[in-house]
Amino acid sequence: MGTASRDGKPGQGSGNGRGKPARKGGTGQHGAKRKPHRKGAQPDAATGRVRLNNAKPARKQVADQTGDGATYISDGMRLQKVLAAAGVASRRGAEEMIAAGRVEVDGEIVVEQGLRIDPNTAIIKVDGARVVIDESKQYLALNKPKGWQSTMSDEQGRPCIGDLVSERVMAGQRLFHVGRLDADTEGLILLTNDGELAHRLMHPSFEVPKTYLATVRGQVPRGLGRVLRKGVTLDDGPASVDDFAVLELHEGRSLVRLILHEGRKHIVRRLLAEVGFPVQSLVRTDIGPIALGRQRPGSMRVLDSKEVGELYKAVRM
Repeated sequence: MGTASRDGKPGQGSGNGRGKPARKGGTGQHGAKRKPHRKGAQPDAATGRVRLNNAKPARKQVADQTGDGATYISDGMRLQKVLAAAGVASRRGAEEMIAAGRVEVDGEIVVEQGLRIDPNTAIIKVDGARVVIDESKQYLALNKPKGWQSTMSDEQGRPCIGDLVSERVMAGQRLFHVGRLDADTEGLILLTNDGELAHRLMHPSFEVPKTYLATVRGQVPRGLGRVLRKGVTLDDGPASVDDFAVLELHEGRSLVRLILHEGRKHIVRRLLAEVGFPVQSLVRTDIGPIALGRQRPGSMRVLDSKEVGELYKAVRM
């Protein structure tokens, strides 16, 4: 059996089924040139052959396998990330072990980097031994109610998001929130114990967009979106939106939608106040690919594997 290409089918010239990596500059199916490894650096297969496997073997080594080799999905988790979560090695070390032909997915040796799988269904082996996938990672979407603090605890005894996850914390889960919303703003906040993902989601260099619905006083003119996209100077520097739309006009108020990747304190309220339209109510509805949907205030849900995979893609993990 040949090794697999990015669409989950055996690649042409990508290996001989014994874990040997493809020649540099090879092509995949239909002659498409493979994407280079990130930052142009290829993992060192020689190092990967001698790297220590730190994973704890799974109790159930014999598992039912169906189908013809590994299945790869576009919105899944990168294989090297899954291996790192399982404790095999660092992500870079996992890449080297993949390049050395030591990793199997559903009975198929994988040597290509960056392939995405479903860690909940894939059977992954390193050196022939099935590994335990880390199931301790938590990814939650919370609709923070208005009037609640975006903190895990509050010295003044005010209600905070930590109160909503207190049972999980008492059960031993260590959760922290991704970003903040001021007390008067309701809407989507992500909670996780995946530190690297949280860091990237909040870091401005990854420019993860956030969507807000704001009710403002007055009738918003057509040209306001152009002004906000061009940029407005605030007391801590210029700020702009990625997109702006007027959704409704009713009884002297306007409902508008803003998309921006800024993370400064009260940025939406300050932007709209600066252009003459103070905010009366504000809701964050989306963070990157994750949408609040019809979640009621105070409710929380677990993100599914597709949503987690989309978050990884948004921050290039």
